[in-house]
Formats: sequence, structure tokens, C-alpha cells
Amino acid sequence: MPKDPFEEKLLQYSKELDEIRKEMSKIVVGQKDIVDALLRGIVANSHILVEGLPGIGKTMMIRALSEIMGCEFKRVQFTPDLLPSDIVGINTYEKERGFYVLKGPIFSNFVLADEINRAPPKVQSALLEGMQEKQVTIGRETFALPVPFFVMATQNPIEQLGTFPLPEAELDRFMFKINVYYPSIEDEQKILKQNMTTSKFESFNLKPIMNPEKIVEMQESAKQIFLHEKIEKYIVTIIDATRNPSKYDLTLGKYISRGASPRASLGLYIGAKAEALIAGKKFVTPYHVKRVAIDIMRHRIAINYDGESAGITSDKVIKEILEKIPIP
Repeated sequence: MPKDPFEEKLLQYSKELDEIRKEMSKIVVGQKDIVDALLRGIVANSHILVEGLPGIGKTMMIRALSEIMGCEFKRVQFTPDLLPSDIVGINTYEKERGFYVLKGPIFSNFVLADEINRAPPKVQSALLEGMQEKQVTIGRETFALPVPFFVMATQNPIEQLGTFPLPEAELDRFMFKINVYYPSIEDEQKILKQNMTTSKFESFNLKPIMNPEKIVEMQESAKQIFLHEKIEKYIVTIIDATRNPSKYDLTLGKYISRGASPRASLGLYIGAKAEALIAGKKFVTPYHVKRVAIDIMRHRIAINYDGESAGITSDKVIKEILEKIPIP
């Protein structure tokens, strides 16, 4: 009996994503969950906020991934004196050419917004139109951004001096928020021999496995993955538990000051489909929803002062919700 063509396509994608992981392992030691999260963000056609201490390899990861994906990469180092035009571009003039638009680094497939919380709000908001609408306005003209378009922003969780908290509207536009931690002792020993300080990036000989057209095709295939009404109900019930914790008898519910928005529901819906594609499945299971839930919801639930004082995090709240909501 011949296989379903769509299923065969998904299995091929899954195989190629495995090859991407192997290629990434040439330059990225450990951090398997982070690499998986980045791949998930690309498949879901969404953006990722990465929080972690300096020196863990966040910049290297996104640069390596863009190379393997066959895409153009640009990095923007966010600083307090950065201007919106430094990101999107400006109208300029030359005697020989007249007035013309000089496009900024946002015109790339993979954009790394490094230490995004160091720039003032007006600069952070310059990313908003691009992230949401996939277009930017320079002067009186609107320009479409390259396809695919993926923003990975990083922020340092410990430094507060000279930083500006991300506006809620911008924070909500990152479908995933990933926390990066220190490597294990074994991994750190490997890093001593396999690192960017003693080796050039080019010396790792990363080979392109995909291209922009194939990425867009994969993103479209993810949208076609089947998600049953029971899974839809499961998703909206999880989100409802963040807004009405007493209804679900959540022990940590008293520490929630604000529940997740409808964009969290959409995130679970799209993110679970992306997770299913990565696994080579043509339908979504509750496992796929649970796998992406923490990364999608951790920055969309606000913990009150009592909770912060008691060391309660949004991750702990989400874990309790996933334990208490019955699986369909």
C-alpha cells in the first residue's frame, strides 16, 4: 500500500531537520533543547526571545543556523544610543544618484537582535512592524522584508543598569521565550577544544542543507498538519487556567496577576503543529502541545509580588497547569 504523499514529505522534512542538528553539533556543544527550539521557531514562522548569561553561545547558534539554512544573516548590537533608522534604514542623498533608500540590517532572513533590552523603547518598537507585518516603512515608502524572516532577540537576565524592559506589546510578539543555562561539565570540557576563540567560523565547514524556498515550503506544510477539535479544547482550557486558576484548583494560582492572552492560544496551536512536523507526524497530539507550552507561555503570565518573593516563577505555574488539566 503506497504511503500518503503528505506523510512522505513530512518524513523527509524530519530527516533534513535531523541533518541540520548534526551539522549544528559541529559548532554548538550540547544545548540540544535550544537548537530544537530554534528549529521550531523557524518551522512555525515565528520569532524567539532568548534569555541567558553572556558567553553561552547565543550569537554563534543563530549565525551557524543561518549558514546551515542557506539564508542571509545580520546582527544588530542594541545599545542605549541606537536609533530606529539604524535598524530599518534611512532615506539618503548622493549627487550622482539623487535621493534613495539605504536599507538597514532588518532586511535579512535571519536577524539577531543582540541584547535587545539595552536599547530604549522607541528603538525596540522599530522591530514591531517588521516582526508582525513582515514589512517596514522608511519615510513614505513601505518595503516587504525577505522571506523567510526570523528574528532571534537575546537579553541578559542579570544586568539591570542601562537596560529597558521590553514593552508588553513587543514581548507578546515573540512566540517563544527560551532560557539558556550553563553547559554541563562534560560539555564545557568539549568547548575548550571546539570553540570560536581559537578557531575561525569558516573552519567548521558548515554545509547548507536548506534554502529560503524550502523553508517557506516547510512552513506551509506545517499549517496543513491536522489538529483535532479535542486538542483545540485542550489548548484553550490550558490558557483559561491561567486566567481563572480557582476554577481548576491551582495551588499556585494565587500568584498569577495576569493570565495569558489569546496570542498564547494561537502560539500553542501553531507551535504544536511545528513540533508535530519536526517529529514527522501529520497530526498533533497532546504531547506536542505540552512540549511547546512552557516556551510559549512563560513570558505571557505575570507573577505578582507575593509570588516573586516566594520564588514562584511562571514555569512552575505552567507545569502545575499541565499536570492538572486532563489530557483528551
